[in-house]
Amino acid sequence: MKEAETIKINRTYIRRFRHAVQWAVLLMVIYAGFVFYRFVGVLEQGGVPPFSRPASVEGFLPIGGLMALKLWITEGIFDAVHPASLVIFSGALILSFLLRKSFCGWICPVGTVSELLWKTGRKIFGKNYVVPKYPDYFLRSIKYTLMSFFLYIILIKMSPADIGSFIGTPYWKVVDIKMLKFFTGISPATAVILGAIILSSFVHKNVWCRYLCPYGALLGLLGSVSPVGVSRSDHACTHCNLCTKNCPSLLAVSREDNIISPECSGCLNCISSCRSKGALEVTLTGRKRIHPVIAGVSIIAIFFGIIFVAHLSGKWNSSLSHAELRSLLSDIANFTHP
Repeated sequence: MKEAETIKINRTYIRRFRHAVQWAVLLMVIYAGFVFYRFVGVLEQGGVPPFSRPASVEGFLPIGGLMALKLWITEGIFDAVHPASLVIFSGALILSFLLRKSFCGWICPVGTVSELLWKTGRKIFGKNYVVPKYPDYFLRSIKYTLMSFFLYIILIKMSPADIGSFIGTPYWKVVDIKMLKFFTGISPATAVILGAIILSSFVHKNVWCRYLCPYGALLGLLGSVSPVGVSRSDHACTHCNLCTKNCPSLLAVSREDNIISPECSGCLNCISSCRSKGALEVTLTGRKRIHPVIAGVSIIAIFFGIIFVAHLSGKWNSSLSHAELRSLLSDIANFTHP
């Protein structure tokens, strides 16, 4: 019997730690959404909101964040209309490069809800459905196709001047409010699509994240070259397959020496599930071990540290005044994408 088989460990605390972070972020996002809804309501009634607009809602504008990032890099212009969109998007990119696609596994509220749905479905139906290998390849290509489309349009077709003009349009100034109205006044077609995604998420792990999210596709590709990842020691591994069974990205962790797939969300579920000491570890460049808690704390520190610096430097809150927003709201229905 191998020595590794006699040395058992329990690291479920890693999973509990991640869940605590996920739910804390989700609750913050829900609260910000509620405050934003009230903020817009007061403006629509012609009043002055007695509270600040929550900038964090701009995290749901990643396409705008990509445009703003290009403008900042090429022209040195930092978007003052929706600066938090650029900050959050840049933070997700930096985090993915340093610590895999951990924005998706630890921070993203959509990922948290998606995880809740498939876990609920597993409790109801006893298991989650797995799409066969080749249809799965095809379905995963959808998010990469969408990602390629947006990258082509923004990075190649749109010039910095085009982007500069776009962020000065009334549409961009109220795009966050239009996003709110998209969900509060949802159309039947959109309701059917969202309903289909939600229902399918009960029977399959992370349907949106795995097949449709271009944002996650970009973060995954960047994360695949991260110096930090999960490594497996075949000597210590007992081949119990708990890591593979508990991987939300459906990766065959128990058969790999180093997990380099762009599908890896850096959630550390595999390490949390492993019971054999030394079999699975977070490593730097595949060699130097990093304690999983240190990795988790680093994820939080890096992402929210970037936001904190943006606050201190005045690059977080929008420059739009309440008066300008009230004026724009009176004609918001006529603002279409340029």
